[in-house]
Formats: sequence, structure tokens, C-alpha cells
Amino acid sequence: MTRKQRRMTIIGGSLAVLALAAALVLNALRDSIVFFSTPTMVAEKHVEPGKRFRLGGLVQPGSLQRGDNLAVTFEVADGNAKLPVAYKGILPDLFREGQGVVAEGALDSNGVFKADTVLAKHDETYMPKDVADALKKQGHWKDDYGGKASDGIKAPEGAKPAATTAQGNPQGAMR
Repeated sequence: MTRKQRRMTIIGGSLAVLALAAALVLNALRDSIVFFSTPTMVAEKHVEPGKRFRLGGLVQPGSLQRGDNLAVTFEVADGNAKLPVAYKGILPDLFREGQGVVAEGALDSNGVFKADTVLAKHDETYMPKDVADALKKQGHWKDDYGGKASDGIKAPEGAKPAATTAQGNPQGAMR
């Protein structure tokens, strides 16, 4: 074997090992690449109790119940399925029924999602692209929604347009 052939064999072997390592890492991270799972996705995947994940969807109107010592229960729905959520702690200021939420935690043996973190939608016209795409896919999206979101996605019915200054610029916008 000449020096050039030996060098090419070492380079080829190194690239093969590197490709195998990258494939193993990507396979291991496949489920955690998604920012959140909807209740429908949780039902389809048959997530086992105790496995941590993020749950996203809309807080079901009429499902919010407050208990003692900051305990709260509510349901998160995505139009097709809903999942009960139990949380103990202070909810974000913008948390309310009918609004988007992402909760982080795990399912218990009774099928209740025990959240240790709850994140609420940050303003009334913003809708993440993933949520808008999921709503479109499920048929809950209408093209005649009134407001516009900051990333160009139309906001749901009842959403207020962003506040503007006297000059017509959005508040907080830099020139």
C-alpha cells in the first residue's frame, strides 16, 4: 500500500466513524427536537408515565380550577384531543382560558400531565409558526382572521392588533 492509499483509507475510515456518530446522536435526539407535543401527538405516541416532555395547546375554556396552596388544574386541547394538567405554583400573568400554553413535565400513572413549568403566550397577536401550522393542519385556521402577527402569520379571531404610536409605528419599534 502506498502512502497516498494509506492516507485515503484513514480519511475514509474517519469519515465513516464521524457519520455513524452523527447518525446515533440525531437518532437519540429525534423526539426532543420538537418544541412541544400536542395532546393528539401524546395519544398517538402512547407516552409512558414518567417521561418528561413539553405539552402545547390551548387552555380549554371552563376547565380552570384553582385549589389550595397554589394548586391549579386545567385541560389543554388541540381541537382533536385534550389532556388534563395539574400544576402547583404561580401561573404567568398572561395565562387564561382559551389562550395558548406550553407546559413542561410528565404524565402520571392516571394520565394526568403533572407540570412543573407553565409558559403562556406572550402577547395577543403573536402565534408561533408551529402552532399556526398545527391549527391549519387540523382545520381550525381561517384565512379571514383579523389581526396580523409579528412574523406575518394571521392571528386568531378576537385578537387585537398591535398597539401603535401617534406616528403609526408599532410600540417598541426601532427606527
